[in-house]
Amino acid sequence: MMKRSKSDAVFDGMNVAVMTVLLVLMLYPLYYIVIASVSEPYAVATGKIFLRPVGFTMEAYQNVFENQRIWTGYRNTVFYTIFGTVLNLVLTIPTAYVLSKKQLPARNLFAWYFLIPMYFSGGLIPTYLLVRDLHLLNTAYTIVVLGGLSIYNMVVTRTYFSNSIPGELYESAKIDGATEFTNFFQIALPLAAPILAVMALYYGVARWNDYYTAMIYLSSSDRQPLQMVLRDILLQNQNALVAAENLSDEEMELMARRAYMAEAMKYAVIFIASAPLLCAYPFVQKYFVKGMMIGSLKG
Repeated sequence: MMKRSKSDAVFDGMNVAVMTVLLVLMLYPLYYIVIASVSEPYAVATGKIFLRPVGFTMEAYQNVFENQRIWTGYRNTVFYTIFGTVLNLVLTIPTAYVLSKKQLPARNLFAWYFLIPMYFSGGLIPTYLLVRDLHLLNTAYTIVVLGGLSIYNMVVTRTYFSNSIPGELYESAKIDGATEFTNFFQIALPLAAPILAVMALYYGVARWNDYYTAMIYLSSSDRQPLQMVLRDILLQNQNALVAAENLSDEEMELMARRAYMAEAMKYAVIFIASAPLLCAYPFVQKYFVKGMMIGSLKG
C-alpha cells in the first residue's frame, strides 16, 4: 500500500471538513422544518426552536389534516404535476429526437426557431390575453398546458440523443427494415432512460413548486394548488397578528393562539409538500450522473 504524504492527508482533511460544513448547512433547514412542525406553536412563533423540539406535539399536523383546503390543494397539485409532466415529456422527447437527426432538412432553421423564444417572449400581458381569448382562464387545462415545453430541457435531451446513442444503431435497424417510428420507440427510448428520468424529475419539481401560474390564471379556490394554500396560510398569519392589536384581551389571546398555530402549520405544510419530492429523488438519483454529464470531456 502506497504511503500517503502529509500534504495529501491535510488536503483530505480539509475536504472532509468543507464537505461536512456544507452537509450541515444543507440538512439543517430541513431538520429545522421537521422539529418546528412538531413543537409547541408558541415556541415556534417566538423563535425558541434551535436543535430540538420544544414541547413535542402533533397539533399542527392535526390541524393541517383537518383543513379541507389543504387536501384539495394537495389533490390539485398532484393532478397538475402528473399530467403536466407527462405533457412535458410527450413534447420534449420526440422534438429532441427529431432535432438530433443530422439528415433532417432545415435542421438549423428549426433549431433557431426554438432557441429565439428561449430568450425573447411576448410577455405576461399578451399571454394572459391569449389564454383569455381561448377561454382557458380559471381552468385546470391552463396549468397543464402552459410551460408544456422547456427549450433548455429540449436542448439537453437533444444533446443526449446526439452524443450517447450511436448513429450506427439506427442505420443497422434501417437495413433490417425499421422505420423512424421503430427506431424511436424500440431503440432511442429504451436507451434514453437516464435522460427521461432526469427530465421527469426536472419537470416534476417545477410543476410541483409552481404557484405563479395559478396566481395569475386561477381565481377559484377549489382549483388552486397546494403552494397557493400555503401562501394563504402565511397571509392569514400576518393578518391575524395585525388584527389582534384592536381587539379585547380575550379576543386578542384567541387571535394570538391562531396566529401561533398558523406559524406551526406553515412548517407542517412545508414538510408535507416536500415529502413526495424527497421520496421520489432517490429512485432517479442514480440516473443523474449519466443523464446530466452529457457533453463532458471523454478520455
